[in-house]
Amino acid sequence: MIASKNTHILFARTCAPLVLAVVLAGCSAGDDVLRASEDTPANVLYEQAQSAQSGGDLERAALIYNEVERLYPTSQLAKRSIINSAYVSYEADQFDLAILSAQRYLDFYPSDKDAPYAQYLIAVSHYDQITDVGRDQARTAQALQALRELVNRYPESEYAREGQIKLELTLDHLAGKEMEIGRFYLKRANYVAAINRFQNVIERYQTTSHVEEAMHRLVEAYLALGINGEAQAVASVLGYNFPGSPWYVDSYALLTGRNLAPREEEGSWISKVWGRVFKGDWL
Repeated sequence: MIASKNTHILFARTCAPLVLAVVLAGCSAGDDVLRASEDTPANVLYEQAQSAQSGGDLERAALIYNEVERLYPTSQLAKRSIINSAYVSYEADQFDLAILSAQRYLDFYPSDKDAPYAQYLIAVSHYDQITDVGRDQARTAQALQALRELVNRYPESEYAREGQIKLELTLDHLAGKEMEIGRFYLKRANYVAAINRFQNVIERYQTTSHVEEAMHRLVEAYLALGINGEAQAVASVLGYNFPGSPWYVDSYALLTGRNLAPREEEGSWISKVWGRVFKGDWL
């Protein structure tokens, strides 16, 4: 089951049970800046943060956790407060703040048992900001990088499986963006630009749901340019890997309509890229 925001309640793993709230004088959830008294004990502040979190006042909880870190940077409660601040900021949809806190935790405690969780928070904070394919994909690229870091650096962690699923979805999203741009160029007869985009999908996003269409669009573009050999080679690879695909049916019809047929060409770029996949040694 894919974990949701509410699945990984950090308190259940790392924090003491919640205690009764202690009201922080002069502070409200809407305060832009919170400054606790220098003589307020760390445990009192930490209990206030826990109480705010328990009551659903996540922004206030994050502010107080940050105060624990500011006033008592070498304490064990400061360590807990950094990761808790990242968590409650994420829960409050304050994604950039969550990323900052989680990254600070990794900087200070890269080998700690909660380091995978910190990386997970960074990854999902980027992932939850992914926009539709018609918009800029900078955040998607950041999510991809953070998810790869999670999966590669912490493959045995409890977050690796969800990270892998989100990683595949992110790749599919980026491939969808390439396809959208490629179709745009194809409709406007800018075939070279379209080919570059479709090739990118085939070379970089081979496990996504867009590969079949990308191959068919390449057949269209190559035929439009009169590059029949490449069109035949791409159709051959499409038919070999996806024999029941409706995109292959369309590509086959395009070729036979010109008295051509799918044909493998060893020197073709697509044979070099996908030849490895035929043999089953590409993952």
